[in-house]
Amino acid sequence: MSKKIISVKAVVAIGIGAALFFVLNRFVAIPSGVPNVNLNLGIAILAVFTAIFGPIAGFLIGFIGHTLVDLTFGWGVWWSWVISSGLFGCGLGIFWKMFKIEEGNFKIRQIITFNIIQIIANAVVWGAIAPTLDIFIYQEPANKVYLQGLVAGSLNAGVVLILGTLLIIGYTKTIAKSGSLKAE
Repeated sequence: MSKKIISVKAVVAIGIGAALFFVLNRFVAIPSGVPNVNLNLGIAILAVFTAIFGPIAGFLIGFIGHTLVDLTFGWGVWWSWVISSGLFGCGLGIFWKMFKIEEGNFKIRQIITFNIIQIIANAVVWGAIAPTLDIFIYQEPANKVYLQGLVAGSLNAGVVLILGTLLIIGYTKTIAKSGSLKAE
């Protein structure tokens, strides 16, 4: 019997996660003051689903969700940022087993680990990869795209730190612990 690369549960999570990412980033975006950069709550959803389902789900949720956002804004798909959303999900997702979310064990140590990793992933993806791709793909001016990346990465890290952490804590409280059920 062959081993599945991705579970049915993860496939469903990819669809739901991409839809939530799209809705939040498209309709609940708060302007940052820097052109084309918003405070997006969808990044917290991406981080939560990634931390639960891993790097493949994280990449696909970010990639699909961001593509849908760009398609509906009417300016075309900004591939450098679409790819970067996927890379953020994948980068954070590589460490998903360390967070112990499905065990219902998201305690201080895991919270700190999760947030250190997400901050580093945001810094690398939005501070380096997305702006560099903007320069190579679209010949955008470096000072403009690195400012956008710095602001986007900082806002994303803050949203995941606060909203993402709270969502994961809330989710882990719904998970039944092993041995928590007793026979009467």
